[in-house]
Amino acid sequence: MKKPMQSNTTLIIVVVVLALHFLVGIGWLLYKMAGPKKPDKDS
Repeated sequence: MKKPMQSNTTLIIVVVVLALHFLVGIGWLLYKMAGPKKPDKDS
């Protein structure tokens, strides 16, 4: 028997959300590592 189309659509949505979450996380880490440095206070 053929699986209903709803199952495939749900799976695709879950995979896309996970992939976007992964990419955003990597982008955030790169931004934090290569972003502007906070000035050091010399006291």
